[in-house]
Amino acid sequence: MVGKIRGGDEMITSASNQKIKNLNSLIQKSKARREQDVFITEGVKMFQEAPMDKIKEVFVSESFYEKGSAGEKLEQCNYEILSDELFKKVSDTQTPQGILCVMKQYHYELQDLFQKEKPLFLILEDIQDPGNLGTMVRTAEGAGVDGIIMTKGTVDIYNPKTIRSTMGSVYRMPFFYTEDLLSVMKQLQEKNVKLYAAHLKGNSFYHQMDFKGATAFLIGNEGNGLKDETADAADVYMKIPMEGKVESLNAAVASVILMYEAARQRMI
Repeated sequence: MVGKIRGGDEMITSASNQKIKNLNSLIQKSKARREQDVFITEGVKMFQEAPMDKIKEVFVSESFYEKGSAGEKLEQCNYEILSDELFKKVSDTQTPQGILCVMKQYHYELQDLFQKEKPLFLILEDIQDPGNLGTMVRTAEGAGVDGIIMTKGTVDIYNPKTIRSTMGSVYRMPFFYTEDLLSVMKQLQEKNVKLYAAHLKGNSFYHQMDFKGATAFLIGNEGNGLKDETADAADVYMKIPMEGKVESLNAAVASVILMYEAARQRMI
């Protein structure tokens, strides 16, 4: 069903509208996102930072549109206006800001991550929590990481919760999914990238290491850590100091500590 708003612009009011059905599918299903090669971003900040060449379509709520909150950028986009009630139903957030975008997916090859002589990488094995992954992507940009390498068992980076957690860093942080992590690790080592495994078996602490050269940190699954064969293929085992009865840190927290130690060393 389509209605009109002030100025004569058409407005979608029905959840049975084909565009709305497709939008819901893209929000809820990774398969639909893969097939259409798109992902969804939501919120004013995500819209304002979105590269124009990646925006396919924008959906705004009636009240958001009438306030002109998106500025002139919206007029350069292909957009649809939804009734406020419908936008709330479509939105994946508890407090919708009134704007979401359908974006073209990014595609990187492993060699695209090698932009510096001494790169810094984050390697993630089977990370499951969308919020953890989003936090890692955002922190990686802040810490000067050059790229993120992930196993196919890692959560979809285009999961809406992951996208929100990146706070826009997904637009700028190169990433690469692999079905053969051991092969990729070997390729990195052949390029003189030293692989550091965050592991409880480590005999040395992370702050005793030198991360000024080409470096990659391996972070394992939240519940199980790194697989034995993955950890064994690394150059160095290391650990983060723990007190009390804590055995390990949240995967995202551990990665943050390591990335910023590398950033600190590289600033000296």
